[in-house]
Amino acid sequence: MDEIIRKVESEYRREDLPLIKPGDTVRVHWRIVEFRRDNKTGAVDVRTRVQVFEGVVIALQGKGLNRKIVVRKISHGIPVERIFPLHSPYLEKLEIVNRAKVRRAKLYYLRHKVGRAARLKIIREHNRKG
Repeated sequence: MDEIIRKVESEYRREDLPLIKPGDTVRVHWRIVEFRRDNKTGAVDVRTRVQVFEGVVIALQGKGLNRKIVVRKISHGIPVERIFPLHSPYLEKLEIVNRAKVRRAKLYYLRHKVGRAARLKIIREHNRKG
């Protein structure tokens, strides 16, 4: 039974994703589909656009195809959190902007921190060979 599930899931699994950890600052490119209905003719206009959401990964959830990340950012002074399924067809691209040193798997304590207290220690990536 597990082999059948693995075979079906392998069709939908994405291999182009980087290794993501809590504390990473990521830039998520998410495809949004907008529908507009013309009241006179009843025609539906479908538009797609890519929206970029940049924030800190505060949690990883699920396993396999159900893997999700919780990304948090402050937008105009208002905290915003979004959950992104990693293997979704709406996920266009996922970039890692920074990595931070953290000691927890879940960074929910950042919800109660403001300003400087909410900063994480950035790990500097050195030019490594190989």
